Amino acid sequence: MLHTTTTLLVALFFFSTSVPAATETYTIDPTHTYPHFAVSHLGFSTMRGRFDKSSGKLTIDRAAKVGSVEITIETASLSTGLKKRDAHLRSPDFFNTAEFPKATYKSTAVKFNGDTPTTVEGNLTLLGVTKPVTLTITAFKCGKNPMNQKAMCGIDATANMKRSNFGMNYALPGVGDNLKLTIEVEAYRN
Repeated sequence: MLHTTTTLLVALFFFSTSVPAATETYTIDPTHTYPHFAVSHLGFSTMRGRFDKSSGKLTIDRAAKVGSVEITIETASLSTGLKKRDAHLRSPDFFNTAEFPKATYKSTAVKFNGDTPTTVEGNLTLLGVTKPVTLTITAFKCGKNPMNQKAMCGIDATANMKRSNFGMNYALPGVGDNLKLTIEVEAYRN
């Protein structure tokens, strides 16, 4: 009897430690993900731009209140609606897309309020410089896409940062140093 009880306890222990966590993994849908930015232009208006090509993944385990985010942005996909300005923004004066074709964001921690993620702490690498940037999640929803019935999550997140922290100093202070980054993501469950 003792042998049977011991075997059962060992089996229960093994089972409880080998059950995978409820981590869900999602791949970013590049056709519905839009990182974009806003910056003061000479103090008169706000200039906006977006990046049309991005990729990445995210994970979430709501029970354990953990998650992760990885996003890669192709900097040459920058678009402001004006070709001449886009060419200047791609130059070494700003994003230097020839030398630094990608910007990346990798989370280090995700904070929750209940089952909902509220902030993502992580590192942004831009122009070869890596600095901590915290994203504030302003919208979060997971469910079935009503068009294709696939499981997905949508997230809107923002951060305020100084472009000079990454060595982007051209036209300061005329073109503002404070840059608002917004990332709107849709991602499908793997």
